[in-house]
Amino acid sequence: MGTIKGRREAPKSISLLHSSSGSSPVTTASTSRTETVNGSHEFRISGFSLAKGMGIGKYIASDTFMVGGYEWAIYFYPDGKSPEDNATYVSLFIALASDGTDVRALFELTLLDQSDRGRHKVHSHFDRALESGPYTLKYRGSMWGYKRFFKRSVLETSDYLKDDCLSIKCCVGVVRSNTEGPKIYSVTVPSSNISNDFGKILESGKGSDVSFEVDGEVFAAHKLVLAARSPVFRAQLFGPLKDKNTRCIKIEDMEAPVFKALLHYIYWDSLPDMQELVGMNSKCASTMMAQHLLAASDRYALERLRLLCEGKLSEDISINTVATTLALAEQHHCFQLKDACLKFIALPENLKAVMETEGFQYLKESCPSALTELLQYVARIGEHSVIASGYGKVTLLDGSDVNRRRVKPRLY
Repeated sequence: MGTIKGRREAPKSISLLHSSSGSSPVTTASTSRTETVNGSHEFRISGFSLAKGMGIGKYIASDTFMVGGYEWAIYFYPDGKSPEDNATYVSLFIALASDGTDVRALFELTLLDQSDRGRHKVHSHFDRALESGPYTLKYRGSMWGYKRFFKRSVLETSDYLKDDCLSIKCCVGVVRSNTEGPKIYSVTVPSSNISNDFGKILESGKGSDVSFEVDGEVFAAHKLVLAARSPVFRAQLFGPLKDKNTRCIKIEDMEAPVFKALLHYIYWDSLPDMQELVGMNSKCASTMMAQHLLAASDRYALERLRLLCEGKLSEDISINTVATTLALAEQHHCFQLKDACLKFIALPENLKAVMETEGFQYLKESCPSALTELLQYVARIGEHSVIASGYGKVTLLDGSDVNRRRVKPRLY
């Protein structure tokens, strides 16, 4: 007997698809949400008396407006829509002005009272129970409204008509439904690591095409990265007045650790560990590094770095550092940081101690404008204190006290 070649047995795993023994039932859920997308349009009809007599069935139409993905228009019939009413009533309708099939919507038509008494004539689907649900417009040109919206003779003598003008407001709520089910599949997207990639390039030194000599130390970097991050480096490396020697650039008036911190920010987009950078486990040393880095950020137009340094210095304000930080904030136009320093120094328990620091002497010599502003700030606080208590004693910046006479408290 011959054999049939190529015959294969069905994989045994297929039978598992039909077996439910030992498995737990799978429960899923979904939610259907039905809501309205609302919009409104105000239609002003000027020259109502001139529109009379245009003919029964003739209308004045508003400009089209969009609600819920469909275009709509208001139709006003000065002589009415139906011949049987013999122009006794004005008619008002809202019409679907774009293509659509079985568009379900809620409507509100309002004739505005122009006497400012709020007695508007309102016909609304909103805020009330509807026996048959929202109105359905079958096709483009379908309308909803009233043939006998208002008796014309009454309208002509009412507060709805002012200076021969009518104002009509229409609200439309297009009904939308959607069903939300469980998300079976989801892809977890990791956070961006571009700064980590650039940081590794800086650490490796690979592909570097420019170096900087700073206070005896040399730092390798990449022109394109520097130019992309700093407009100052961009001009220095690629601008029309770029340095003649862009292979090795000497940086003056900056310490090596500060420039290293600057490069760290440019590549990593974050502040380095200040204490690790200066090799000292000291908060004061960390603050001094942040001060120098703030000046460097201003020098190279790195706005985000400047704000990061401002934030760190604002958190680390102390008696010993606040005066130099205030001088720095004044010189580099750091208004938020300056305000924080002024508030700290002006506190009665801080003022005298700050005045005895070396930083305060530096502040007086380098930033007389900041000192003047500090005097004004302290004076304002002193005035408020006097007004609030009825007594006043102000400590001047030379340490002397001035007693003020008792004054009657004021209410502002």
